[in-house]
Amino acid sequence: MLLFQHTCKARGIRHPDDFLPKYREAAARLGLQTVDEPAPKTIEGWLYEGRKPQRVFRQVLVEMLGYSIDDLWSEVPEGTTPQFVPLAGASPTTPHADADVGLDDMKRTGAMAVRRAKEFLLGTDRSRVGEDTLDLLDDEVMRLVAAYPREPLSTIWDDLLETQEQVFRLLEGGRVRPSQLRDLNVKAAVLSFLVAKGFNDMEIPHQAMTMTRVASSCARDAEHPGLIALTDGLKSLISYWADKPADAYHYASQGAAYAANQHGTVGLWLLGLQARAAAVLGDEDAVRAVNQQAIDRRENVIHDDLDELGGLFTYAPEKQLYYAVESEALLGHGGARLAAQAEEAVMGFSDPLAPNWAFGDLAGCQCDLALIRLSSGDLEGAADAIRPVLDLPVTHRNNGIVVSALRVRQALMGSPTRTAVVARDLRAEIEAFPASRPALPRG
Repeated sequence: MLLFQHTCKARGIRHPDDFLPKYREAAARLGLQTVDEPAPKTIEGWLYEGRKPQRVFRQVLVEMLGYSIDDLWSEVPEGTTPQFVPLAGASPTTPHADADVGLDDMKRTGAMAVRRAKEFLLGTDRSRVGEDTLDLLDDEVMRLVAAYPREPLSTIWDDLLETQEQVFRLLEGGRVRPSQLRDLNVKAAVLSFLVAKGFNDMEIPHQAMTMTRVASSCARDAEHPGLIALTDGLKSLISYWADKPADAYHYASQGAAYAANQHGTVGLWLLGLQARAAAVLGDEDAVRAVNQQAIDRRENVIHDDLDELGGLFTYAPEKQLYYAVESEALLGHGGARLAAQAEEAVMGFSDPLAPNWAFGDLAGCQCDLALIRLSSGDLEGAADAIRPVLDLPVTHRNNGIVVSALRVRQALMGSPTRTAVVARDLRAEIEAFPASRPALPRG
């Protein structure tokens, strides 16, 4: 639940009719005689779907609820007390200390200044690319790689596209020394990989595949074998979520062969992708063989520069377990042993502060656990497993999560317990889950 929704609920604001009087009072405190009022449907989007408000409404919302917009649209873990600090000059009972310079406006103008300074640095030396420019891009790439699995795509998308454009501009500008060329091509490949993943999360597979080919070209220009193999893995991932398992298996096998002599975890990821695609194809022998190969290779892993990047560029043990469990679940397997592994996979992503935590991987594990429990007839357990997924705000409902949830719905339809009230209700809730499907919400 968002802090905005939590705060409104705590103050008895559950409907636009409750909301508008408080909004008007806050506008009056700010001295705004003529103020844009949100329409009831807009308020419903904030209250029920977690949509972020347009800028014209934000100053009044901050005054009304006493928190910054960034805090208001941050998650409050279920069953916990919000730890956000109210703004000193904004509260529902105290007049605004300085209506002319709010914290949000200061953050906005500060961000504009930083962006302008970055543009200045990137264009300062017209004859060559300076080391400060490369350091700046290093910092930005590291930030985006770390943020991608942990934050909604909507929060980083603009920065991701802007940074990719900056790197492309430097590569096209002819100001790069030979010693810098490989480094910039690596950055271009990494950023293009993330952009391609973003298109996949938004369920635009053709654009995702095109951008992956751009990433592959940059990786080849950089002569980086790990990145080249990684782009084959991304092609497999895109095909997998687009329900093209034969293509997914082909790309994963191609990448696995290319990465056979790599000591980092990229080769293990490709084996995991192979196993999942083989499971959708119903090839149980291939699933077992590939998963065993990945287990054997894990003992000899030596982390490389991609693993040091982290995020989507490393394949942690908990993710390997998630992929292995998913391949078994897709084969229709169940039982106590597999259920225990699925629970272990969920636990592996239970701590949001852990370095390899990813909300998408956690949701995938929870859907797999639901599938495995269903195969054993444990309807209540399946409902408990998928509940956190169905409670995700629309900003987190990317393509992979939606497809995983729909697999549970399909399993419910074929379950002996499909006529039970719990099963019918759960099917109906999952059917409604993709209604706000884009990872980049409207508004």
